[in-house]
Amino acid sequence: MLIEGLPGVGNVGKIAADFLAEKLNAKRFATVYSDSFPPQVMLDNDCVIDMACNELYYVNDVNGKDIIFLLGEYQGTTPEGQYLICEDLMKDVFIRMDVSKMITLGGYGTGKMTDTPRVLGAVSDIDMKVDLQDHGVIFSPGEPAGGIVGASALFVGFGKIYGIPSVCLMGETSGYFVDHKSGIALLKVLESIIGIELDHAELDSKCQQIDELTAKVKEMEAEQQKTVDLGYIG
Repeated sequence: MLIEGLPGVGNVGKIAADFLAEKLNAKRFATVYSDSFPPQVMLDNDCVIDMACNELYYVNDVNGKDIIFLLGEYQGTTPEGQYLICEDLMKDVFIRMDVSKMITLGGYGTGKMTDTPRVLGAVSDIDMKVDLQDHGVIFSPGEPAGGIVGASALFVGFGKIYGIPSVCLMGETSGYFVDHKSGIALLKVLESIIGIELDHAELDSKCQQIDELTAKVKEMEAEQQKTVDLGYIG
């Protein structure tokens, strides 16, 4: 099984995938470099640099499942670059490693604050829907209205081409900030699919911060609406 969690809207997919890989003690087995990544290096706490890259992690026998994680801080900077990176990984890694299912993770940006984020799904094969619905995934025709973009979309697309059952799971998020609450919603679906339970205490504290921020934003929106309404008086 592949789980992809690269940066995207609200970093929802990245939050869930990074947390899951860490809790399962997944081990890095490959680093992916590409001229389609940004031309930059990042510094660690000791001022040692790392090239822009993605990383592949592996963990054996998680409730009978072997899992590959595709993690990182970057996606390709152009549509062509994203396509080439994903296609090369499909042909050179995932097909050769006989990946039997692919789960890609992302955020569904609504532009609205929500207290209970939904997890929406898009599948490569209609036969996958019933099982995923049992795990809490919602299939809503027309959502997201603009379709899906980036690595999360491409791997599901390649999954359909190569006959590998694939699903994109999207955590509902405003898209205004890094959304740990939506990340937890995705994480719970993943845990259900894999058949495990994890302690989310580290993420829960960050969710509380998001709740406080959400309350402030809603208050500001309400004040703005009052101002608009008063503009029509007199």
